[in-house]
Amino acid sequence: MSTLPLATDYARIFLDEVPLIDLRAPVEFKEGAFPTAVSLPLMTDEERARVGTCYKQEGQAAAIALGHLLVGGAVRAARMESWLARLRQQPDALLYCFRGGLRSQTVQQWLAEAGVTRPRVAGGYKALRHFLIDTQAKASAECDWTVLTGMTGSGKTHMLAHITQAVDLEGHARHRGSSFGQLPGGQPGNIDFENRLAIELLQRRNRGESQFVLEDESRLIGRCALPLNLYEAMCRAPLVVVEVPQEARAEQIRTDYVQDLWLRYLEFHGPDAGWPLFAGYLTDAMARLKRRLGDKDYRELDGLLQAALREQAQSGDTRAHLVWIRLLLTRYYDPMYCYQLDNKRERILFRGDKEACLAFFAKRSPLQTPQESPTC
Repeated sequence: MSTLPLATDYARIFLDEVPLIDLRAPVEFKEGAFPTAVSLPLMTDEERARVGTCYKQEGQAAAIALGHLLVGGAVRAARMESWLARLRQQPDALLYCFRGGLRSQTVQQWLAEAGVTRPRVAGGYKALRHFLIDTQAKASAECDWTVLTGMTGSGKTHMLAHITQAVDLEGHARHRGSSFGQLPGGQPGNIDFENRLAIELLQRRNRGESQFVLEDESRLIGRCALPLNLYEAMCRAPLVVVEVPQEARAEQIRTDYVQDLWLRYLEFHGPDAGWPLFAGYLTDAMARLKRRLGDKDYRELDGLLQAALREQAQSGDTRAHLVWIRLLLTRYYDPMYCYQLDNKRERILFRGDKEACLAFFAKRSPLQTPQESPTC
């Protein structure tokens, strides 16, 4: 086995988006993997558990013998065919297990005996994961970060699509970053979120980019947690403040969080299940704000929300949602934002409407310094 090739250039694996065959058990793959990886395990979860128990009780030799017994005969033949089929589709694929040890060595040897020689990743999943963690940490420390901020409903996420330096954290998290930000289909696991973010930064830095723009976020985007070093860099970064009138923001929220999201639920879940799931999503999102709103305001806002949902169910018209949206902005989101921005005003680099902010990013110089700006 020692003469078979190893892949050691971790950066090139991710820069070239090399296909990967993940030989770990399904439960390991589910906990975290890489965008180009496919799960074709050497052992099932049950088989892996039995081998692990044997290793603890009887030692390595007995565990290896049990592994060969469990993955032998017709089982081995079927799994061999799955690996060979994948390699016929992607002949440049690399093999990896957790540490680049017995599992990937075994499969590599079996494939070689079948006439197919493919490298395994030195150090396996663990080494690739550590490489991406280090990659992200270096980017957080070395890159020039700017944060786009603005009141709720300002359309900041839409603006990112027109900013060449933008990194879409909410896109990686598959969540819009507020109590109302959950999307159908759920979020990736935190490891997958971190891996995809690190790979994007690696690829873009390899192209010579060093300035990045992020939307203002809390540490948690739904259930995905930003790496602490990146979040700390965001908390120090200069701010660009987009200013949008409340009525336009209310309309943006109605479009994004009601109209468009309703259609997403219908498309994802079908017409029968889509509506109750969508209505439940909005109701639950409002309920998560109850403690912060207080019981009186919560009951008033929830009543307006339920009335708007009834109107929407009957006519398809979503305009009634503007009533509770405006009230929620006035009583909760806008005061909270003004308070937070006032504590960050020394970091404000620029402020203006959408067109002015987009123009600023288009011609921005990295040597600019924060300007004085009035409080909210």
